Amino acid sequence: MIPAHSLPRNNEGAVLRDSFLRWQCRIRQMMMREDLGRPSDGITPELTLIGEDAPLGHIITVMNKTIANGMTEEFRHMVRKTHDPAQRRENAIRLFSEAYYQKADTFSDILTSTFPPGSKGAAEIRAAERCTLRFEAFRQTFDVVCKVWVLTEHNPLHQSTYWHNMLFNPALSESTVILGFEPDWTKSTADPAPKGA
Repeated sequence: MIPAHSLPRNNEGAVLRDSFLRWQCRIRQMMMREDLGRPSDGITPELTLIGEDAPLGHIITVMNKTIANGMTEEFRHMVRKTHDPAQRRENAIRLFSEAYYQKADTFSDILTSTFPPGSKGAAEIRAAERCTLRFEAFRQTFDVVCKVWVLTEHNPLHQSTYWHNMLFNPALSESTVILGFEPDWTKSTADPAPKGA
């Protein structure tokens, strides 16, 4: 299951979470409208394992809808209705450029990322169990402390991420490793801090 948001609406962590989700929705919509879906700095955070000083590198993150607002079936249908990668990508950009990112409260705050089968980086991140994702764009920074786990194939977040990425990468392996990053908003920070936090 995709967990529901557990923080009370009036707590500082909830303010930070809601601000982050709104910011990410704006960045991702701009990326689709202006850059034809090419990943921008705002969605490719620098990942540092907890307890380490040097970053491990950057990852491309996916934002997923909550179960109630899920689009996995639509993604799967879009992938299967054409074998033309260019047509598939064009249809995806049209979808994501319009209303998809309009309502931040329809998204889970758990981010996901794909890695090649047998990825040593994914194994290292998973073994560490916790990391910090540093997002930077438009003079705004979020340092998001996350719990990490491998998503099994039956997990809705795995399915959503897999079919989302298939829209842009027809060579994506069925054995791709998908990690979930669950933020701890009570330990995360933003600069500048959102109003109310």
